[in-house]
Amino acid sequence: MSDHLITQTTHSVQQTEACGAALAHRWIRELRQHPQKNDCIIVAMCGDLGVGKTAFVRGAVSVLAPQARVTSPTYTIVNEYPMEDDGTLFHFDMYRIEQPDDLDSIGFWDYLSQRGIAVIEWSEHVMPYLPKPDYMVNIKKKLDNDTFANENEREITVTIAGDQS
Repeated sequence: MSDHLITQTTHSVQQTEACGAALAHRWIRELRQHPQKNDCIIVAMCGDLGVGKTAFVRGAVSVLAPQARVTSPTYTIVNEYPMEDDGTLFHFDMYRIEQPDDLDSIGFWDYLSQRGIAVIEWSEHVMPYLPKPDYMVNIKKKLDNDTFANENEREITVTIAGDQS
């Protein structure tokens, strides 16, 4: 199976959140299709500072754990959101992670061995140490002739490994 690619342009924070919510529905279906799956769906996120990674996660959490209040895990490194159906969404921020030992010290591998979804912001900092992600989400500000077309416009590219649909 080959990877499947989805690209979408959003024009507001709300549209970026809606994109995250749409992908969350896919994750729910995947978890329901594999009720014995006892490890995390791994979602690696890349994008510059302030590009909307946490907004995307906020949209996903609105579907998976609607009562939760999403905050950036910049200083906590991981936030946990118990999902309504089954499992937990683990929201990681790897901006300050510098070496593989740092992953051990935060118990990263223990999180991945639990049923749920691991969304990893700043995954580019730890990509050499990660198992192959199930999903790659790349968010970038959209440019028009090397200038920003619209401050809120984003291009979101999702790569789905092996197209699990």
